[in-house]
Amino acid sequence: MKYAITATTGNFGQIAVKELLKLTDNSEVIAIARNVAKAKELLPQGVEIRQGDYNDEASMETALQGVDRLLFISSQPGGAVTRADQHKNVVKALAAAQVKFVAYTSFPNAQNSTSALANDHKITESAIEDAGVAHSFLRNNWYLENEVGFLQNGAANKPVSYWAAGKVGWALEREFAEAAVKVLTLSNPKKVYELAGPARSYADLGNGLKQATGNDFTVKQVSATEYQAGLVAAGLDQNTAALFTSFQEPINDGSLSEDSTDLETVLGHDLTALPKAINEILSRN
Repeated sequence: MKYAITATTGNFGQIAVKELLKLTDNSEVIAIARNVAKAKELLPQGVEIRQGDYNDEASMETALQGVDRLLFISSQPGGAVTRADQHKNVVKALAAAQVKFVAYTSFPNAQNSTSALANDHKITESAIEDAGVAHSFLRNNWYLENEVGFLQNGAANKPVSYWAAGKVGWALEREFAEAAVKVLTLSNPKKVYELAGPARSYADLGNGLKQATGNDFTVKQVSATEYQAGLVAAGLDQNTAALFTSFQEPINDGSLSEDSTDLETVLGHDLTALPKAINEILSRN
């Protein structure tokens, strides 16, 4: 059996490769990376590394030759080639290479979500369906690491603020990556996994942060306008502040309020308790 993982120079991909090596041996693992030299620096020795660029369908088809099961990690938007087109290239390539199964990292409730962030994932899921390749859609919720600024402020005993009123299924990125690899190696996986931690609000996150740090800072909800103004006052330019403010939109509109135990079920154990998970992130930064 040959397993491949794409985008292996990203943090998720690096974690996934290491987790896959715990379940199989080096000879069965293929890491696909746009930059092979960088991948060699970041990945464990002995792992086969192949060059594959989402912008280039032919390179992906070559990289996927002989691959049985693929973990297809979604790209970041904003490149010269749209993410939807990048993903279409990968789907065409995996179909042409006759990959038997693909696990794709998607967005919560992708087909029904009204979030703009879901659009590319909806297109990709449909392309995989149309290609007729056996699949699992790994609809990942929000990584707790996305909130590192919030966490660092509380750790410094500074007031923390937020504007989104909804709930989100935060969990550690490594937990999502471990679950992805476990699905990749299952003999009979489900077609869809809604992967999320318990649905929590920013007020809940603030309480968890107080428990983790022992600090007693202020946790305050403000308007989106006030939040953005605070980022500008802290030194960000208007465009960057607007971008950072927009990151809370899918939380505010309910796109991330998934109530699912799929993540714990796939992992086979409880998720890391919130205060412990927070301290794990703070110890890295």
